[in-house]
Amino acid sequence: MSFRRGVVRQSKFRHVFAQAWKAEHCIDDVRVSRVTWDGPLCAVNPKFTAVVIESGGGGAFLVLPLNKSGRIDQATPTVCGHAAPVLDVQWCPHDDNVIASASEDCTVKVWQIPDGGLTGPMTEPVVTLEGHSKRVGILAWHPTAFNILLTAGCDNLVCVWDVGTGELVYQIADAHPDLIYSVSWNREGSAICTVCKDKALRVIDPRRGTVLKVKEKVHDGTRPMRAVFLSDGKILTTGFSRMSERQLALWDTSDMSEPMAVQEMDTSNGVLLPYYDPDTNMVYLCGKGDCTIRYFEVTDESPYVHFLSLYSSKEPQRGAGFLSKRGVDVNKCEIARFYKLHERKVEPISMTVPRKSDLFQGDLYPDTASVEPSLLAEDWIAGQDAPPLLVSLSGGYVGAPSKNRDTLRNKPNLSSQGSGTDSPPGARERGGGGGAAEGHSRRRMLSEVLAEVKALRSVVLAQGQRIELLERQLARIEDGDV
Repeated sequence: MSFRRGVVRQSKFRHVFAQAWKAEHCIDDVRVSRVTWDGPLCAVNPKFTAVVIESGGGGAFLVLPLNKSGRIDQATPTVCGHAAPVLDVQWCPHDDNVIASASEDCTVKVWQIPDGGLTGPMTEPVVTLEGHSKRVGILAWHPTAFNILLTAGCDNLVCVWDVGTGELVYQIADAHPDLIYSVSWNREGSAICTVCKDKALRVIDPRRGTVLKVKEKVHDGTRPMRAVFLSDGKILTTGFSRMSERQLALWDTSDMSEPMAVQEMDTSNGVLLPYYDPDTNMVYLCGKGDCTIRYFEVTDESPYVHFLSLYSSKEPQRGAGFLSKRGVDVNKCEIARFYKLHERKVEPISMTVPRKSDLFQGDLYPDTASVEPSLLAEDWIAGQDAPPLLVSLSGGYVGAPSKNRDTLRNKPNLSSQGSGTDSPPGARERGGGGGAAEGHSRRRMLSEVLAEVKALRSVVLAQGQRIELLERQLARIEDGDV
């Protein structure tokens, strides 16, 4: 008699496990904001952690170096230039020292954080964006174009800004009849998807202001939804059923008549915030007020969305920041890291794939989006699209210092305007004697030369990709496909 063994789905992420960091590595005594807005209230990049905090007489957020831990003194300087509570903060994907904040005061402000963090309260932004008539709760930087920022407010407007000039370049005013819940760019930044209080999912061309696709009643429940574009163009949504069960759904934008997959989870009432990792094609669901983080893998084989596991703890989360892939520890096979907000604490949680080898695990870390943009703002406004420039994580990612990273010279950009581009006060006076000063000067010159080389390499790579794209288009024209 023979027995057939059940077929187990093969995936290198089946055994991903989550682990909270030890107490001494957490950030304590952080007065996390109590604002009634379903946002993450936290943003993380390879340099800094930003957390929206309680603030009397206005809105403020903390910016701390990523390696900061322990108790936060009440005198710690904050970014405190808003006149009303801050609702959202987002780091620029193309400059780790630049962060945008959205507030109930109807403005969006962009700040340049000095290397090393704040030395005093920051009240003057690099630029203030004024175009909304009600509070602004959603920010989304363009994934590939430099200095393009999308904002959405309670006035049902979607605005697209050129941050370098402070100019409002596009406004989508009549696509949404009610409150916008979330906005997400696709991988190339040619389209956005939105979900709204009218329960509809929309795919929009932001440059033309046209709605390309609409799906009514993505989820039947009345509570807020979220949507995120996946790297292959599909859209993943979270919401509630008619019976108030929390749901996850996957949609194919070429045919949105029915979802490709639907999963129901539980009857908690917290909004599920999706965090998507395009490198691993994994989605992490972090519910406001939950004690768990669920994670799923999205594949091309039915049932398309595969539940992997969940992280569970005793304390509920107020929000969470998701570290970009450039910041994870590749030596420990860490594929993702969350910064979970408690009532008065920020707790890092690592997602790790167990491996015995000490070698770089290339299958876990495909080339990821670089800090270098693929396009200038004016190129994207003129109608160009480009995929992200990619960088290898072999050996860990090491970015050039921000003051030397101005690859887009002679263009209106933040790098030439903000405080982060200047040397620290007294930097030239430090050092004990001529030999030390000379050595410091040489090291600075070397770092500048290396930054120039890196900048040129990225420009050459971008132009190479552009030439390849044009050659493919030319071949299609010659073959009569266009």
